[in-house]
Amino acid sequence: MRVLVCERLPIVRHGLAALLEGEADIDLIESTDSGIEAMVLTRRHHPHVVVTGLSLEGMPGLELVRRLNGEDLEPVPRIVVFSRTQNDDTIDHLLHEGISGLLVEEVTKEQLGTAVRAAADGHTMLAPQVATRLVAWYRQQDAGTEAPLRSDLDSITAREREVLTLFARGMSVEEVAEALFIGITTVRTHVYRLRCKLRLKDRAQLVSFAYRAGLMHDGALFGKAAAAPR
Repeated sequence: MRVLVCERLPIVRHGLAALLEGEADIDLIESTDSGIEAMVLTRRHHPHVVVTGLSLEGMPGLELVRRLNGEDLEPVPRIVVFSRTQNDDTIDHLLHEGISGLLVEEVTKEQLGTAVRAAADGHTMLAPQVATRLVAWYRQQDAGTEAPLRSDLDSITAREREVLTLFARGMSVEEVAEALFIGITTVRTHVYRLRCKLRLKDRAQLVSFAYRAGLMHDGALFGKAAAAPR
């Protein structure tokens, strides 16, 4: 898979590149310190995954993420962010921009390689430190404030509920279609209807809704329902 690395600080940029260069299945096409050059390189080389820091020359990393997500490219580049800060606002903004991975300073060679491969496959991987903070945040939420979200579940069909559950588990559109024995176009239609009914704008918000509404804690919510085609 083709990978582009972007980061302003040379020691970090070279470090990330060095961790990836030894991977047999990864082709490091380029590394750059510039957000603008990253856009140019992405259009030219069509990387499967862009690994970027939040500090870039000429353009903030978050803006690069937004612009890459707005590009009409094939394949659509998946974005893995390397962040030296872990404040709640940064994490929230990045997740809502639809990134496919969030890594921190303590990242290992194995974690970086796993995150890049997961992103290329349409999945999302978070650094253990970030995942722990998100789990703690969900556990701290006042159940009473989430009651309206639970009531919103009454507005969606059983099939839409299944699609939402599988999306929250990190599956791609193609994997959801295969699991439910339905077409890819049908899955996309269900996702569109979910976004309209729940008033959500992207996949990150759908996943967030599934967890906040308690959907992922409902035990056998999925399971048998997808065992046979409908």
